[in-house]
Amino acid sequence: MENTQEQKRNKLFIILAGIFITNALLAEMIGVKIFSAESTLGLEPAHFNILGFTMDFNLTAGAVIWPVVFITTDLINEYFGKPGVKRISYFTTIRLSPADFWVTVKDGNGNDFNMDFAFGKIFGQGQRIIIGSLTAFLLGQLVDVFVFQQLRKVTGSKKLWLRATGSTLVSQFIDSFVVLFIAFYGVFTNQQIIAIGITNYIYKFTVAIALTPLIYLGHAWIDSYLGKEQAEKISAQAAKQSDGFF
Repeated sequence: MENTQEQKRNKLFIILAGIFITNALLAEMIGVKIFSAESTLGLEPAHFNILGFTMDFNLTAGAVIWPVVFITTDLINEYFGKPGVKRISYFTTIRLSPADFWVTVKDGNGNDFNMDFAFGKIFGQGQRIIIGSLTAFLLGQLVDVFVFQQLRKVTGSKKLWLRATGSTLVSQFIDSFVVLFIAFYGVFTNQQIIAIGITNYIYKFTVAIALTPLIYLGHAWIDSYLGKEQAEKISAQAAKQSDGFF
């Protein structure tokens, strides 16, 4: 029976980690495209006046699926704590050396076409953006698990909405500004970077609040899958293993 429960627990982690990593990687890949949220929804541009700049909701395409990462992060925090979050990492393939035959191909008109250059343009985001994105991601995850577990000490197993949404709001606030300052410091003024960060955070804040019911849905599914008693047990173990920031 114990082995069966351990197998379920391991399978649960693999499922959550798989969803997390897949969406994080995909969000980074498609994040090079900037789209207008208002136009996509058939709305007029927001035209917010932030620090003297007129700001609309022009977001990266990765923002569309990034909320899935919010949900899986909170579920991993709840059931696997800091050790579980730290096990999750992702890799970039842009710096792998391309095969010689793959680099140059013919386009539809018979002209030589550099596939490696195209790959880099589509999936590469510039060195500073890559560094900023990775730094913000890792820092955001550390802050998320820390805030989540600190709130859990106060709420116990109750008020999942508070620790899930609260940790996401804090971590995404940091993430929003860290990535921008690393990627665009010296390119844009500080005021512009802050204005862009505020616009991005308004979107993330709104989405985090809207997704709260899905956290409960995921929580209920895991309780059903593991059994409520076992789910509460591993959740309590996760809380004990998450003392301290690092």
